[in-house]
Amino acid sequence: MSPQKRPISSEDLYRFQLIGECQISPDGQHIVFTLQRVDRETEKKYTNLWIVPTGGGRPRQFTYGDHADTSPRWSPDGNEIAFLSNRANEKQPQLYIIPFYGGEARPLTDLQGDFGPFEWSPDGKQIVCQFRKRDIEEIAREKDERKKTLGIVARHITRTYFKLDGAGFLPKERWHIWTVDTRTGRATQLTDSDVYDELEPCWSPDGRQIAFLSNRSPDPDLDPDAIDLFVMPAQGGEMCCIETPVGPKEMPTFSPDGLWLAYFGREGRGEEWKNTGVWVVPVDGSAPAQNLLASFDLNATGITINDLPGFLPASPPTWSPDGHTIYFTVGYHGNTLLYSIGIENPAESLQTVIKDAGVVGMFNFDRTHSRLAYLHADMTHLAQVWVRDMATGRSRRRTQVN
Repeated sequence: MSPQKRPISSEDLYRFQLIGECQISPDGQHIVFTLQRVDRETEKKYTNLWIVPTGGGRPRQFTYGDHADTSPRWSPDGNEIAFLSNRANEKQPQLYIIPFYGGEARPLTDLQGDFGPFEWSPDGKQIVCQFRKRDIEEIAREKDERKKTLGIVARHITRTYFKLDGAGFLPKERWHIWTVDTRTGRATQLTDSDVYDELEPCWSPDGRQIAFLSNRSPDPDLDPDAIDLFVMPAQGGEMCCIETPVGPKEMPTFSPDGLWLAYFGREGRGEEWKNTGVWVVPVDGSAPAQNLLASFDLNATGITINDLPGFLPASPPTWSPDGHTIYFTVGYHGNTLLYSIGIENPAESLQTVIKDAGVVGMFNFDRTHSRLAYLHADMTHLAQVWVRDMATGRSRRRTQVN
């Protein structure tokens, strides 16, 4: 006889554990995921890394402690995992690397500022990241006890976009691109500007170039949709703008041969009503950018939200190993589904890969695209980790949190 169910109570909110991100190992044998919990006494949220075998078995806790370990990323050889953690300073996360087969996490960076997306280089020797330094005045104020107690007494506003709900006043510093040596921790700033941000960097497959997004209009705050796609040498240097239609863009990714870039975006300024498409463009600019979803009334990327935890993290356009197919999520009739489309004949090659009712969040493949790891949630279940055998099309749930 099954136990009698009861209504949810406010106290149950403290018992929820939330899976936020997942990533499959290059060999397809394990999935690392984040699990957030709430401390009932302090009402603080803490996150640790967990590991679950793709073939089945109990998940095991991989990192411990009352802090936030987030954004796990496998090294290309699968021997290490890079992640962000505030274990040394509650207010300042740093990059850490932990051996998968045993050993302590070691701090990789000692920077003052905010980390955005980061990615291992193909050879595993560097990590490229989006980073924004803390304002010099803020750091100096914290070191002066009198000024620290007094707080900010005046602020000189020089830009239109200076404050954000939930975050407060934004730093004067802009987002820039940095690389970090994965052995020594040496951090190198590759871009610099007081006016422009450089966002969402990604490596070319040969490790020689970095692609990124930037708005280089005279005043980006007044023309927020004028985002362009750039590439530059991996060691820094001259930036090359790839010609694309004017409009918002996000999550660029190189094709496996390094000749193409894919990104999510739409054409036009201030036209939020338009669908977001999956675009591809040659890196050398030899052909115009093409929206692969131009023939369909579909909106790429997930836009389904809930109260707990809100948006599930999304994944960029993901290329097949042969470079002929791109995988992406689509918001469809209240669901977020996983689709694929061919770049040679997109109008006739659109396919639904995962069409279960609910929301597909972050997804990623192993090295050979034999296995797919993804998050899935629905009306009665918070996000769980799933793995799909691409040969058989069979999906299995690998976690049972809550």
